[in-house]
Amino acid sequence: MQALTPHVNWAQRHGEIYLRVEISDAQNLSIGVEENILHFRGQGHGAKGENEYEFSLEFLKPVKPEVKHKSTQRQVNITIKKQEHIWWDRLTKQERKLWFLAPDFDRWLDESDAEMELREKEEKLNKVSIESRVRKDPFLGLKKGFLFMYNLVQFLGFSWIFVNMTVRLFILGQDSFYDTFHTIADVMYFCQMLAIMEVINPAVGLVKTGVIPAFIQVMGRNFILFVIFGNLEDMQNKPVVFFVFYLWSAIEIFRYPFYMLACIDTEWKLLTWVRYTIWIPLYPLGVLAEAVAVIQSIPIFDETKLLGIPLPKAIGTSLSFSYILQIYLALMFLEEETVSHKEEESQLSFRPREDSCFNFITSLPVSLFSDLTFLPFHLPMI
Repeated sequence: MQALTPHVNWAQRHGEIYLRVEISDAQNLSIGVEENILHFRGQGHGAKGENEYEFSLEFLKPVKPEVKHKSTQRQVNITIKKQEHIWWDRLTKQERKLWFLAPDFDRWLDESDAEMELREKEEKLNKVSIESRVRKDPFLGLKKGFLFMYNLVQFLGFSWIFVNMTVRLFILGQDSFYDTFHTIADVMYFCQMLAIMEVINPAVGLVKTGVIPAFIQVMGRNFILFVIFGNLEDMQNKPVVFFVFYLWSAIEIFRYPFYMLACIDTEWKLLTWVRYTIWIPLYPLGVLAEAVAVIQSIPIFDETKLLGIPLPKAIGTSLSFSYILQIYLALMFLEEETVSHKEEESQLSFRPREDSCFNFITSLPVSLFSDLTFLPFHLPMI
């Protein structure tokens, strides 16, 4: 019985030739390369049914005699290595197209795509080689576990603050502005004291962020919380406390889950988008609320002489703490620029509407600004 010719599909890379012979359940295979000619013979189910099939191909350029093949229920896959890593214009030495030979479009690439694939493989191999030479940190799992738990605790703390304030706002309305400190301060004290870890972590190498931006942000918040709100009872009943706490918590309930997922090498794209988008209007508004708190506290420090700095008796007076507050106001703009630059290095390319901040500010109650009876450059002496 005369052997039939099967359908053969082919593709190439710079170093290999791939053939797919359309014979299912192939048996008694004989595949080899002699004098640069591939000889194939086998029995199976092809285009002409159950028969014996064979073909020969004389390659355009020299190939190595070793042939790898794998038979499946649907086809026979053959891999042949080229002698030189070069791109062939065609598969066979014969210029006329063979009727049974066709491109394998499942694996077909043009020369430029094949070069790109080759570069990607080389880069991947180099990366694996470099990673294998780098000593793995035996405490990496412990560090990630610690950071995950830290971010989880902070997320739970700020979530409690945000939900509590939101519920009270819906129930009590504007009356909730005036007792925010007495209901929220203990949890806010805990979260902000714990936030000092965000300065320690980069300092000891647990995270790769900068120490200075973290120090400025954490210490800036703690200055407002402990020095302005914590020391002055007159400040604790002002609406500005509500807005400072609410803006802080609104930022953190998205920031900490983002870091939690990063600890387990997971990214939720929606959370990433919200984290970097909502930060754009909320952070400047938080700085604005902090500045209002500082300005409202200046006359109180002048009146109470609290935290005043004694001067020599020859001068016969003391320096009001308001001087420091006014300097701090100027430094707040530096803080905003520093932390903003840190965030912009990693944030996505999202931009809010230019009028979004203005609309929010104009919607704030007048009571937030009612105590701004002087400008921050007023320098009273005690």
